[in-house]
Amino acid sequence: MGALPVYRWRLAPDGYATRRQLRARGLRPGGQSVAAQLERPRRRRGPLVAYLYRIDLARPVRPMTPARWAALAKANAARRICPECRRDAGYVIPPSLGMCTPCAFPEPSPELRSA
Repeated sequence: MGALPVYRWRLAPDGYATRRQLRARGLRPGGQSVAAQLERPRRRRGPLVAYLYRIDLARPVRPMTPARWAALAKANAARRICPECRRDAGYVIPPSLGMCTPCAFPEPSPELRSA
């Protein structure tokens, strides 16, 4: 197992692409391992790294089936339901709160405001 070839930013040869570039072409890595590495130097921190895959070994993206669309819709709906009040929040509940905004920051009752 040899080391990966490392290229500087914007100097990778043709025939390589990142996951995003493959996806833009309607492709996916398809089980192939990383073929090369792209590094962008930074001043005070380590370099930014992007992994490159060979385009000729990439496979087409699998099409979404009705069952996959339904599973995705169900998963997204579950992310919108508040575990406290069990209502649909109308947005994806942030993991930092763990509940909808009204449950996380309840309005003080009128008795407490006037006291």
